[in-house]
Amino acid sequence: MHEFIATFVFFFAVIDPIGTIPVYMAVTAGMTEPAKRRVAAKSIAIAAAVLVFFVIAGELILTSIDIPLSAFQVSGGIILFLFALTMIFGESKPEEEIKMINRESETATFPLAIPSIASPGAILAAVLLTENNRFDLWEQFLTTAIMCLVLFITLILMLLSSFIHRFVGTLGTSIISRVMGMILAALAVTNILSGIQVFFGL
Repeated sequence: MHEFIATFVFFFAVIDPIGTIPVYMAVTAGMTEPAKRRVAAKSIAIAAAVLVFFVIAGELILTSIDIPLSAFQVSGGIILFLFALTMIFGESKPEEEIKMINRESETATFPLAIPSIASPGAILAAVLLTENNRFDLWEQFLTTAIMCLVLFITLILMLLSSFIHRFVGTLGTSIISRVMGMILAALAVTNILSGIQVFFGL
């Protein structure tokens, strides 16, 4: 049970549903309510497809090019740690990704689905938390289900974005994003230490 709670927190930190709200509101500004709902649903569908692809094929890709998962775990942990530092010390997720908006682009795909929801950190987490040598098929299925639960929560929050943003505000989403960054930094260090332990057989 504790492991699944940790997995939920991990995915919640890297996907950052609350930090997605300002991005969603910015890319859908001026749209009708039905159009906003279509953008939300499409962005979640695209993000889910990308993340599930990496759950299924991520390890196969690494194995085919002879990269041990322990090495990927260490490198992934380092990247996640750097990603967490940008969340803590740099521009928050909403501030950074709102700048990526191009009104003429397909906003459901960019920047909403990628890189806001299916972020590099989420892709790394999808691979690391479904490693074949560490987790059986049932555990991988449960991890994927937890990932999809976080995506569903993200969808619900986007659909309720106007109310939530009035309640939390831009400052609130920025603070929450930085707190998630601190949690992610701790999880990243745990992954690095675990990868080193596996690589050296400690």
